[in-house]
Amino acid sequence: MSPKLDNNFKVEQSAASDDSIQQVHARLQSQKPEKKDGYSLTPLVLLGVMCSAVFFGSIYMAHNAVRFDPLVVNEHAKREKPGAAGAVALTRAQLGKKIFLSTCATCHQANGLGVPGQYPPLAGSEWAQGPEERVIRIVLQGLNGPITVNGTDFNNVMAPLGAVLKDEQIANVLSYVRAELGNKAPEVQPETVAKVRAEVADHAGYWTAPDLLKIGQ
Repeated sequence: MSPKLDNNFKVEQSAASDDSIQQVHARLQSQKPEKKDGYSLTPLVLLGVMCSAVFFGSIYMAHNAVRFDPLVVNEHAKREKPGAAGAVALTRAQLGKKIFLSTCATCHQANGLGVPGQYPPLAGSEWAQGPEERVIRIVLQGLNGPITVNGTDFNNVMAPLGAVLKDEQIANVLSYVRAELGNKAPEVQPETVAKVRAEVADHAGYWTAPDLLKIGQ
């Protein structure tokens, strides 16, 4: 075969190949499913299923979850009357635990042992278990200067909390300090705190140990 004929044959073969490729592509295109107009409902269905799961799951958790401990979650939990239907009787000491841990434990430590040389202990303290009028004054208006606790001398400042804590909160936290941490003293009532608050309204500045020792003698 001459070179000229050979070249013509190659051109025809190439053209045939291109036609075959185009036919194959045309068949593949015709086999693809036509895209329908509009949006698919699948995402909406999945969203509905997830929302339903969250909703019913929340209901299940509300009815079956373990109850939160009111001593940790809410220091404002109400004291129920003994014998009330479904009531959980909480003492003032129990209600005051959270206040103590969030407000007092920074200096006096969670175990009430204080910090040697800096902050006096409340555990076994004669001050904590002494006349309630003294400790109420300390919480309301603070304490400054030397003080002897459990035979050890301290000289530091306790900030006043009267503007921060309400009467019932002070009664609760002092009841906790006086009844727990190894102490055994009666709980404090909000009415007593309110009475002392009114009595010391004209007192300016911090209390000192000598002034406090005159109270309750």
